[in-house]
Amino acid sequence: MNEEFALFPESASTAAPIVDGLYTFLVLLSAVLTIGVAAVIIYFAIKYRGGSAAFRGGGGVKTWVEVTWLVAPLPILLLIFLWGAKAAFYMHRVPDDAMQIDVVAKQWMWKFQHASGQREIDTLHVPVGRPVRMRMISQDVIHSFFVPAFRVKQDVLPGKYYETWFEATKPGEYRLYCAEYCGTNHSRMKGVVVAMTPTDFEDWLSGETADETPVIAGQRLFEQMRCDTCHRGGGQQSRGPALEALFRKQVPLVSGENVLADEAYLRESILRPAAKVVAGYEPIMPAFEEQIDEEGILSLIAYIKSLGSDAPGPTPQVEEEGPTP
Repeated sequence: MNEEFALFPESASTAAPIVDGLYTFLVLLSAVLTIGVAAVIIYFAIKYRGGSAAFRGGGGVKTWVEVTWLVAPLPILLLIFLWGAKAAFYMHRVPDDAMQIDVVAKQWMWKFQHASGQREIDTLHVPVGRPVRMRMISQDVIHSFFVPAFRVKQDVLPGKYYETWFEATKPGEYRLYCAEYCGTNHSRMKGVVVAMTPTDFEDWLSGETADETPVIAGQRLFEQMRCDTCHRGGGQQSRGPALEALFRKQVPLVSGENVLADEAYLRESILRPAAKVVAGYEPIMPAFEEQIDEEGILSLIAYIKSLGSDAPGPTPQVEEEGPTP
């Protein structure tokens, strides 16, 4: 059946059975409560209709009914809470071995880049049976990454990285939508996720002409922006802090605080370096806001993350001048 016209979307990810189970339970529970309440209303309407001789005073039965109505829902609500919490934890904890794909949302397209360099627009190829981490950001307005068959929906806003993940369970083509109104051509912002067997996916990768990997593109941009003139490994000879093995380390700031050098920090340090100045350095790095697009920033971050403790000094990356990393 055409997915766009199916009553229920196909189940094609590891998260789908979890979401569907909870959803089915809530629907059935709502149906039972609706029918039950309707039945009681009809019963009372008949029994206590005008002119009937039914007893209308209080008593033990009334108290028992009220206490039961208040207490009985508690275990059901606790079950729903625990079930929902379990599903949320599963869907928000990205497996450590997940394959990462960078996503830039913009009016009106989805741009994807694989770690090996392949770029795609509105079509995403992924392997079946392997977790896929989507690191996403918007270049303009609020978008929302939505693949019904995978039960995945994640809002994507400008200025901040968002993550979601999925693991496809069977090969096929599955519709991708933007589920947030994002402007005039919002309805055209859709695409397809192509889930392939691992062998077919590897064949697709090898058959595609790969662009520069994010790391190589980041290094080229790093040198092009002359960041290497200030970030040369730190020390007395460098006007900017060292970038080698920086990612995920605590960075001391002139304010006396420490900040974790995660992707959000690196992004802010590239665009607005004066926001968090590294202790021991002057705020002399120029701001690159509106000079580098989101794809360029993602590449720079990928390059910085690749700089291990043994990385060569002449090519350090990311920011320039005194403030940051």
